[in-house]
Amino acid sequence: MIDHMWLEPDVVRDAVRDDSFYLDVTAVGEDRRSLRIRADIAELLERPCAANPQDATVRLIARPSVLESDEGFVIDAVDGAAEITGNTTRALVYGFYDWLRRRMLGETIDGRIVSIPSQPIRMIDHWDQTDGSVERGYAGESIFFGRWNSNEHREFTEFPERTDADVFRGDMDRIERYARFLASVGINAVSLNNVNVRGAAVRLIVHPWLDRVAQIARIFSSYAIDTYLSVNFAAPRIIGGLDTCDPLDPAVNAWWRQTVDDIYATIPDFGGFVVKADSEGEPGPFSYGRDHADGANMFARAFEPHGGRVIWRAFVYDCHMDWRDRTLDRARAAYDTFRPLDGRFARNAILQVKFGPIDFQPSEPLSPLIGAMRHTNLIVEFQIAAEYLGHQIDINYALPQWLASLATDTGYDADAAVTVPAYLPLAAVDRRNVGYAAVANVGMDDNWTGHRLAQANLYGYGRMCWDGSLTADDIAREWTSLTFARADADARDTIEWILDTSNATYESYAAPLGVGFMVKRENHYGVGINDFEYDRWGTYHYSDRDGTGVDRTVATGTGYIGQYAPRIAATLEDAGTCPDGMLLFFHHVPYTHVLHSGKTVIQHIYDTHFAGVDTVDEYIRRWSALEGRIDEATFSNVAERLQRQRRNAVEWRDQINTYFLRMSGIPDEHGRLIYR
Repeated sequence: MIDHMWLEPDVVRDAVRDDSFYLDVTAVGEDRRSLRIRADIAELLERPCAANPQDATVRLIARPSVLESDEGFVIDAVDGAAEITGNTTRALVYGFYDWLRRRMLGETIDGRIVSIPSQPIRMIDHWDQTDGSVERGYAGESIFFGRWNSNEHREFTEFPERTDADVFRGDMDRIERYARFLASVGINAVSLNNVNVRGAAVRLIVHPWLDRVAQIARIFSSYAIDTYLSVNFAAPRIIGGLDTCDPLDPAVNAWWRQTVDDIYATIPDFGGFVVKADSEGEPGPFSYGRDHADGANMFARAFEPHGGRVIWRAFVYDCHMDWRDRTLDRARAAYDTFRPLDGRFARNAILQVKFGPIDFQPSEPLSPLIGAMRHTNLIVEFQIAAEYLGHQIDINYALPQWLASLATDTGYDADAAVTVPAYLPLAAVDRRNVGYAAVANVGMDDNWTGHRLAQANLYGYGRMCWDGSLTADDIAREWTSLTFARADADARDTIEWILDTSNATYESYAAPLGVGFMVKRENHYGVGINDFEYDRWGTYHYSDRDGTGVDRTVATGTGYIGQYAPRIAATLEDAGTCPDGMLLFFHHVPYTHVLHSGKTVIQHIYDTHFAGVDTVDEYIRRWSALEGRIDEATFSNVAERLQRQRRNAVEWRDQINTYFLRMSGIPDEHGRLIYR
């Protein structure tokens, strides 16, 4: 039984049981989005569309120039009816689902509500492979690719080899449901395939596969979502018959122009390309003595006549580092590579920057590139898929971490704090070309996300993109109220508490104080303290008998701190003023270093790892009290995952505490059991 996430039909229909609707798009014309609204009213809501406005309790009307934004909308009470207006049918899609959410939550429309999306681009990136696997996927196979009814649960590196002639799954009903979920939280862009573009995926941009992409794109388009594809920089050589992929070569430019022209002839509202280049073995402009601006602008020129975009990932670093050389620092890579290119990217080229400088760790500072770029369109990248946050086995509601990153001072202004949402339009060369992107966490599992509570991250990401004023608690409360509408208030409070505390809980038993990367190397789940310590990936913690952490200071370390604006760097450079939560990311300190909390580093490590397990035990206790009060599928799913989370937390606690006891020789001041 496929889960309906936060749009359970019985709950939806009960909320609108007395409503009738009227849709007026005469000012803009009927299109696939207005037809989709009509279909969802009839099929999801099971309510009628009236022929006359006076017979409707809800009126949706397209009125050009109502707002400056073509995606924003107004909800107002007019003559006893709710009236939803916007410039376009795209706005009406978002307005319709916003109104529906409010109705399901029991809100009343007493006055005029104007809703404009906080971010112009609100994107989901899928890391789906054409064999059906999902890189860093924890909820089964791809919903787009693979064999009908197949749902292997394996790491993408261990996925069975497939040579099927048809790489598309063909489950259009599943895709339609997914598009509805995304539209209901305001998502407006989706990239279908993995940024590591290999095998058959290289050919998604040409016929005949392009025609199958178009079928999917039409579904997303009806929900006001633009479709993007990830492309291989070497495609002109791999499938185009050229002997070069030089971004300044006329023949290469002509090949990409023709390819893009063909795409738009097939998918007129195509969004653009996502490109990972010169990173982790992927080809790129460096092979031809060119830089990333040269590469991005080649695509931008091809898209410019069509209004499309190229999104160029800034995840570029040397993945063959020598662990012996402590002057090397992977954290520096994005800034060192892209800061000199500021101002050289085209108006329709966007640099996609991970929110932290390393790779979606449980605790990571804001990337200094966010704030340093002054004349470049930026997208900030998050990861809904819990690659380093528990694999959707451990509960980890990531909104507190994401929102804290967005609230960080970028250093853009020398005197006043400028947060990330405020910074993006200031740095942009085209304010329409900024926003957020996040790696998807869905798959073919019946509940979509493997762990039922992991749905909250997908919902929360969309709401975070649309409404920057919401808190993590606000979003958790919304999701819980919508998803568990039939549960009693105490049960919903329990679920909200687990969500609200889960991100801090996971961090408490994972790598301490921002040091990161103490996970198992092969799959990034579970404790592996030294798995990366002598490897090529540049993710080291440098723990020894005297202390722990990475010296990234300007004075004695890698100089990474110098990439931040001066007043921010001054705080970070001094271990005495550096925030506790990031101390080991920026400094190598003695185990006896005293934190702002008054605890020593070593005692903090012991205390947090014991506390993390204790909190998971409390999750188990409280969750067990929900049996019979929520649906059995959810109860059993989460109960089973909590037991796995406890085993994981215990291993983290025991291995981390033992490791640091052996390193430091300093016992726990409370005398708790730590294995020697």
